[in-house]
Amino acid sequence: MLEKALYGSKLYYAWLGFLIMVIIAGLLAYLHQFDQGLGVTGMSRDVSWGLYIAQFTFMVGVAASAVMVAIPYYLHDYKEFSRIVILGEFLAVAAVVVCILFIFVDLGQPARIFNMILHPSPNSIMFWDMVALSGYLLINLVIGWTVLGDERKGSVPAAWLRVLAIISIPWAISIHTVTAFIYAGLAGRAYWLSAIMAARFLASAFAAGPALLIILCLFLRKHTSFKTSVPAIQSLAQIVCYAMIANLFFFLLEIFTAFYSNIPGHMATFRVLFTGMDGFNNLVPFMWGFVILAVIGITMLLIPPLRRNEKYLTLALAAVFVAAWLDKGVALVLGGFAPNAFGRVTGYIPSLTEITVILGVYAVGALLLTILYKVVIDVRVQSTAYEH
Repeated sequence: MLEKALYGSKLYYAWLGFLIMVIIAGLLAYLHQFDQGLGVTGMSRDVSWGLYIAQFTFMVGVAASAVMVAIPYYLHDYKEFSRIVILGEFLAVAAVVVCILFIFVDLGQPARIFNMILHPSPNSIMFWDMVALSGYLLINLVIGWTVLGDERKGSVPAAWLRVLAIISIPWAISIHTVTAFIYAGLAGRAYWLSAIMAARFLASAFAAGPALLIILCLFLRKHTSFKTSVPAIQSLAQIVCYAMIANLFFFLLEIFTAFYSNIPGHMATFRVLFTGMDGFNNLVPFMWGFVILAVIGITMLLIPPLRRNEKYLTLALAAVFVAAWLDKGVALVLGGFAPNAFGRVTGYIPSLTEITVILGVYAVGALLLTILYKVVIDVRVQSTAYEH
């Protein structure tokens, strides 16, 4: 079926060519980093996790989003999601590949990743994170590709696929829960030391991932023959709205706990994020941007006439997605390192090398997603033609 990705319009080829050029630029930047070491990045002794790990954290949430389509379809037999469940699964595949690549580029010596395979440590959260991500990638790839093959042949999917799909639901929840435990288990970082961290991660994931999926569905409906029903889009938009409300509520709980308890270590990071400290205020615009965009997105999604208007719906979903990225893809990781053990704030500004590598990794994900979606669209067109 992959041969279907080799044929398309001039715009399709132009998009693939653009992604390949970005990937090449990212690869060259990574080779420079590999040769010179992580010193070419903006990371330091005090900020040992930079944008690479921040993007990994955010994209794990996007990968987990497929469960918000799988639960209504496989557990509650909600037929409206039948056409988009495969899009969610392939979005998860691309997102997990991006996550793995971000871990890869963050390692000074990438060969060290084999230590986790050759010398597994079950008492390590990182080991379980690797198991969760690789297993989730395999599950979604098998489900999506097998279902697509059955559609192409016009046959009924095997019963074991439904069983595997149901298994993928708790597995999807586990990948972001385990990722949250990596942070929540670090006693020396007050901002991350929270029992509600996993709940925050999941709420953010169930908002950002489905928001991106709806935007992709709207794009495909406008520019291709792949049509997603209005009820499916509206139902998923409501899920996004409620998940973002929960995400914002959990964040407010963290603020209340920090300032009502009056514990300096817990309050310091929030001051760094919202007002700045010791002349370090780089994260302030990102944090206020998260709050403003989250409120705007939630408000627009709560108003039925705006939610039903696809133009305003797209804007609302974009606001939610960017808000989640500002929170999980920037502020959460970078803010957690401020202040350090000595009570000082160390600034962090990503280098051009880091940014280029990040763009290259995202381009790999976009290329993979484009190819998978192209195959889905062509198979659906073929199967529809057979039906007629």
